[in-house]
This record gives sequence, structure tokens and C-alpha cells, in this order.
Amino acid sequence: MATIKDVARLAGVGLGTASRVVSGKGSVSPATLERVKKAIEELDFRPSHAARSLLSGTSQMIGVYIPLIKGTFYMPILQSIDNELRAAGLHMVVAFGVGAGDQRQQAIEGISFLIERGCDGLIMMSNALIDSDIDALGPKKNRLVVLNHCYESIAEQCFTADHFQGGRLAAQAFLQHRHRNIAVIAGPATALDNVERIGGFMRELELAGIDTSKMWIAESNFAPDGGWAAAEELVASGYKFTAVFCANDEMAIGVLSYFQHVGIAVPGEVSVIGYDDTETAQFSAPRLSSVHIAWREMTINGLNYLLNLCYDMNRPVMRQFKVGMTWRSSVEKVVKAPAVRKKTV
Repeated sequence: MATIKDVARLAGVGLGTASRVVSGKGSVSPATLERVKKAIEELDFRPSHAARSLLSGTSQMIGVYIPLIKGTFYMPILQSIDNELRAAGLHMVVAFGVGAGDQRQQAIEGISFLIERGCDGLIMMSNALIDSDIDALGPKKNRLVVLNHCYESIAEQCFTADHFQGGRLAAQAFLQHRHRNIAVIAGPATALDNVERIGGFMRELELAGIDTSKMWIAESNFAPDGGWAAAEELVASGYKFTAVFCANDEMAIGVLSYFQHVGIAVPGEVSVIGYDDTETAQFSAPRLSSVHIAWREMTINGLNYLLNLCYDMNRPVMRQFKVGMTWRSSVEKVVKAPAVRKKTV
């Protein structure tokens, strides 16, 4: 396999000149440029990742931390990042939460792993760290982008959506269809975006005159099994309901599955709304109505901002992301008063 030394020798130039041509940094005469390019073509020279790093002074790698690497939520985000980086001749390194520590400790260890691998910049999708953890990153915090959370100390580097408004839209969707007997399956209370969406949902219902203190609400785990378990608990509770709001699509899928299992028709008897508008929502049975969050746009703009920081690119960066309602077939108007539902076998 040809090396940069072979290119320099064939082109009749010094190693430094050949390196400047390959890296694109520094000036050379047009005639010398042509000789080096011709040598590269004749030798089919392809610099290794290590060689490109030495030439550019960067690792050409972006590190990404996510809390877990399963389910249907994070994978499309990782794919979007990887596609953009590959198109730019860059690479992605992923770390995710593992080990016996809590979410904060896992995030600290994951970010440390990426820094130790020499990543030029970092993308983090977690709210587990606190401000002092961000400060502890030292100079590295200046090349960190946070998705779906905002730290005041690096607010310019944070990209998120209006989840309070997202919760309001879900409530408005139920009210539009005359639902007032509503159950809520929330995500973990430690997830601030969950707190915001549930807060917006409850506030909109209160403005419509609904006493939210009497509503049935459960906290679950953002996963299908959590949705199933919460739906089972809801049915067993004897609470009268015509609608269920789930704080993400994966829990909503578990709810739909449990209702089908016990013979509760959706949307004939109960309407269900999810949150995130992931690909899964398009192919559930029935197809799930969901609050749309522009996750891909948020991700790409956060990445663009980071690439501008790390590589002096001039990519466009937007900070406002649309939140809307995607209507499918899991919601209908109330046709009769809610009944107490008993679990059937």
C-alpha cells in the first residue's frame, strides 16, 4: 500500500509539500499541485485515518453519548449523525450508559471515554449531568453540544424543543374530541423533558376546567413493557377513562398491545395519544396519533453547530423546531360515557 513518502518520491517533492497537498492546508504552486495529484492517482494513494489525523491535527471523529442503545428512539438519531459525518469524511464514536453507577455516573464515564478516544467534539443526549460536571470538562466543554436539554452555562451549545407546548397540544387533541376522562402514563420524573410535557398537558386541561388532581396518573419507564404494565394497572384500578396520554410512543405501543390483549377497542372505546412521532407510531395497530417533535432537525442543527466549531465549517444552524400533532387512527370523539373496565382473561 502506497504511503505519503511514496507520493512525495514519485512527484519529486519534499514530504512536507506532499502533506500540504493531501491535507489541503498550505500553499503550493499549480505545477507542483498537479504533479502531486498525478502521483496520488498513479499510486492509488489513500491516507489512513491515522495519517489524516496527523496531517490535519484532528482525529476527524465526533463522539456521541446516549443513555442507552436500544428501542426505536435513539437509533434514528444515531443514523442521522453518522450519515452526516460520513458525507463530510468524518467518523462517529458512540458511548452509552453501562455499569453499576446511576445515570449521572454513567454519563460522566461515557463522556470521559469519548474524550480519551481523542474525539474532536462531543454530542450528548442526556440530562443526567449537573452544571459542575459540565464545568469539570474544562476546555472540552467548549466543544460539547447538548440535545434535548439546556445548561445555562453553555446555553448557546444546547438544542431542544418546547415540550411544554407539546404537552399542551396532546391535551388540546383530546379536548377537541370531547374527552374529559383522561388517564396519563408519564415517563420518569427525573427526565426534565417529561416533566415539561406532562406539565403542559395538565395545564391545558386545567384551563378547560378539568380537575387534574382527580386524574389517574402513573410513572413508567419510557419502554413498551412499562406501557403494558401501566395499562394493566389502569384497567385494574377501576378508574373511568375514555383516553390515555402516553409520554412517549414506546409506552403507547405497550398500552395499545395490552388493550388489544384484554379486548379494549382503540379507538372505539378508548383513544390513545403518544409523544415523539417516531417511526414506530406509523406502523402500530391502530396507527398511533402522536405529538411530533422535530428530532432529526434538532439533531442535524446541533451537529452543524459542532462541526462549525471543530472544523471551521460554515453550515447553517437553526434553533427553533416545530412542535405539532400528527393525526393517525388511534383517536376518535367520545360517543358514550366512560365505563369502569375490568381486566378480562
